Amino acid sequence: MCALTAAQRGRKVLVLDHANKAGKKILMSGGGRCNFTNMYTEPENFLSTNPHFCKSALARYTQWDFLAMVQRHQIPYHEKKLGQLFCDNKASDILTMLLQECAEAGARIQLNTPITAIQAQGDGFVLHSNQHSFHCTSLVIASGGLSIPTLGATGYGYQVAEQFGHSILPTRAGLVPFTITDPQLKAFCSALSGTSVNDCVVACNDQSFKEDLLFTHRGLSGPVILQISSYWQPGDSISIDLISDRDAGAWLIEQQAQHPNMELRTLLSEVFTRKMAQLLCEHWFNSTPLKQYNAKQLADIGRKLNNWQLVPAGTEGYRTAEVTLGGIDTQEVSSKTMESKKQKGLYFIGEVLDVSGHLGGFNFQWAWASGHAAGEVV
Repeated sequence: MCALTAAQRGRKVLVLDHANKAGKKILMSGGGRCNFTNMYTEPENFLSTNPHFCKSALARYTQWDFLAMVQRHQIPYHEKKLGQLFCDNKASDILTMLLQECAEAGARIQLNTPITAIQAQGDGFVLHSNQHSFHCTSLVIASGGLSIPTLGATGYGYQVAEQFGHSILPTRAGLVPFTITDPQLKAFCSALSGTSVNDCVVACNDQSFKEDLLFTHRGLSGPVILQISSYWQPGDSISIDLISDRDAGAWLIEQQAQHPNMELRTLLSEVFTRKMAQLLCEHWFNSTPLKQYNAKQLADIGRKLNNWQLVPAGTEGYRTAEVTLGGIDTQEVSSKTMESKKQKGLYFIGEVLDVSGHLGGFNFQWAWASGHAAGEVV
């Protein structure tokens, strides 16, 4: 995005990419359909130790600006949930659009070119690869974070930042599944692997999200878990409301009055899968006809369903994380141009910075929004 914007302004632009294919992370995003932006992109939906940093970039290039480009290329899309916009077809539609825009503007993309060293020289920079050296007056580092190393993610951007005197805030995996090691709880999650629960509310450290939850053989995942993971620290407890649309205790008492001979397992299978209802009863409750429970017992069952407390053992780490939290301290980068305050002509954009979105599509929007801001000066 930065390359096409700079090239449209008449700059001579070369993108150097160590990968053998452009846009690998775009291609896998959104389950292969690319959650390319969010209708409700606002500064408050971003995490950073410098919360005001992203305001300028988002004001200068909004989600509607990017959506206009998508529409101009006649890419069909849809809103999936909570303003999340996905391609109707494949994520390659977005990648093709960006590559076409680069080609039309004259921005060149060179793959299979890992950079081994960067030096400031005169009014610009010299970049060294295994085969060639490159000279430029302006250098933009858009190397991303540490997430999903199998796609080529490295910490190279942080190394460059440190080389030129920048501070790096501690990094960790964000938007990432939780792992469970407690034997009984792990067996429960593993037995339900692939089972999802719609519209759960998960809370941690005074933050909460309402989205779908997914059980895995390693623990817990799904959109709601990925969201809350960015607020979780090792040792923290999380609460999960499995039936967020009702007071479960009051509902159970009401059902007892209407269907006294119905077994608890049968009733729970009306809101969960039959397998999950059975496992909940095996692990948490004894399944008997509702008339055999007293009001206190039903209230206790309801509290468990509305407020399941657990402490994850950890996360799956960078291997599956969608973003990297932390990164280059944005106090040392211009919020209007993304230029380093330590080195003239050096710019940092995207996930390498200490700014992460926490709703679907925001990570892409941030990369492109900040890329446009940088493009204004490159």
